[in-house]
Parts: sequence; C-alpha cells; structure tokens
Amino acid sequence: MNHVPTWIVGLALTAAAEIFAIGLMLLTRTISGVERLKLNNEVAGFKFAVVGLFYGVLLAFVVIAVWDEYRNTETAVRDEAKAVVDLHRVTVALPFEAGTKIRQLLITYTDHVRKYEWPTMARGRPSEDASKDLDQLSTAIFELEPQGYRQLMLYQAALRLLAVIADNRNERLDGADGSMSGLLWFVLIVGAGVTLGYPAFFGASNLLAQTLMTAALAALVALSLLLAIAFDYPFTGSVKISPLPFDQALAQMPPNAPPP
Repeated sequence: MNHVPTWIVGLALTAAAEIFAIGLMLLTRTISGVERLKLNNEVAGFKFAVVGLFYGVLLAFVVIAVWDEYRNTETAVRDEAKAVVDLHRVTVALPFEAGTKIRQLLITYTDHVRKYEWPTMARGRPSEDASKDLDQLSTAIFELEPQGYRQLMLYQAALRLLAVIADNRNERLDGADGSMSGLLWFVLIVGAGVTLGYPAFFGASNLLAQTLMTAALAALVALSLLLAIAFDYPFTGSVKISPLPFDQALAQMPPNAPPP
C-alpha cells in the first residue's frame, strides 16, 4: 500500500473475494446440482446467519479498534506539533545564547520529522535523523542552568514540553507499524474465507440472483478488510495522516526570535 494506490489495493481485494466466492458457488452447483443444494437451504441458512453475525461483529470490532487507534495517533501528531511551538515560545524568555540554540534545534527537528520521518514511518520505521535531533535538543535543554526563580519556572516548563514531544513521538511511532497482531489478521482472513464460502451450500433457482447476492457479500467483506488495513497503518497509502501540523509549526517558529 506504500507504493500502490489504495483504490488498486481495494480493487484487488474485491476481485480476489469475488473470484473465490462466485467461483466456489459455481463449482458446487456444477458438481452437486441445484436440486441437491436446495435441500440445504433451510439448515444452511440458519447456520449462515450465525456465521455471518459472528464474523460481522468481529469485523466491526476490528474496524472500530483500528479507527480509534488511528485517531489517537492523529491526536499525538497534533499534540507533538503544538508542544514544539510552545517550547519555541518558552525559549524566547531563556538566556539569549541557550534559547537561540534550542530554537535552531527545534526547527531542525521539526523539518526533519516532516522530510525524513514521514517516509520512514510509511515503512513502519523511525528516522535516525529525527532521533538524533531529539537527542541533541534534550541535551541542550538539560545543559541549561537556570538563575533565579523566573528562569527556574521556564526551565521546568521546557522540561515538561520536551516530555510531551518525546511521548507523542513515541505514540505515533508505535502506531506506524500497525496495532493489530498477526493472529488477529489470521482470524479475519480465515473468517472471511468461511463467510464467503457459505453461499456455495445454497441452491437458488435463479442463478443470476444468487450470483449477485454472493458478489455483493464478497464486495462488502473485501471493502471492510480494506478499511481495517488502511486505518491500521496510518502513515501508509493514500489514506494517511498528514504532516500538515508540522508544516504549520514551522510557519510559527521564526529562527531569529528577539530576546525578552
């Protein structure tokens, strides 16, 4: 999904589901015959309702869970960008030399996050450049020696904002590589196969109607899986979190702020 448009991925998933479901249905009609399959309609219909309900609840739970994680990651991006701007403003009241150094490091860090870390997060990895920038920023703040009560309060505010930046960066990096386990994906895929295979046990007199119903079910399952995949990897593909908050943060951080 990092290299192929999302609509092509969705089309491929839908095509695979359609071929599997309709192909299996046509195969069973050819082998068993419609009249024999009609005998299963009552029992198979009841069981299919149970299977469909179970898989629908599972799929809805997964989509809601990954959507919630997507929103949390999106919030972490905004909070990190806001904390960067707030820290930049706090440094204006710090000693001129130390404040200037911290502001330059903040600008470099923000620029490297949007330039280098966004592409690496699309592959589920952090950027070494951004990590080094954050280490240098932390060192510059730790080296401050506040003089007096006012500078001490500013130093504490700077430490708090630095912690907010680091915590929210860790939050978005955690979400970059997906939040769903491999076991859950395995259950979803197997469940999709079982759900899409059930129409093959029914026998309808109208072949076109049964084909259309099977195709609609396959498309719904495939598109729901696409939704889960897109939200589970929030920095990959066409539907991804934008670095716009960091662009806006750079616009609010002049490199040469005047001393207080």
